[in-house]
Amino acid sequence: MDEIQTRLSETSKTCLEAYGNWVEDKKDSNVKEALQSAIHELRKVSSRLEIELAVSERDHSTSKPLPIPAHRSTNKAPQTPILNDSDNGGQGAKSPIVQKSAPRRRRPAPRKDS
Repeated sequence: MDEIQTRLSETSKTCLEAYGNWVEDKKDSNVKEALQSAIHELRKVSSRLEIELAVSERDHSTSKPLPIPAHRSTNKAPQTPILNDSDNGGQGAKSPIVQKSAPRRRRPAPRKDS
């Protein structure tokens, strides 16, 4: 029997016994602590089992790991400004049009009821 199987069978038996003792005398704090300890040990064994399962799946997996995606900002195309040639009557150098954001709206002042 392998180590995990042995620990699992022993801790499950211990937990079952502690549960039986607790059902008989729910007011005894020592019995309750023994049950909590047995549950904790059972959790530790199940955690070890989950780790072994994950390692086993990783070792047997033939798929490649997922690539790390590129950051969003690297995919953005550079923005080119729109050129305006109307300032000089259609002649000479073109100047970029700068789009201004809309002015912020202010909240109206509170009314004073008279």
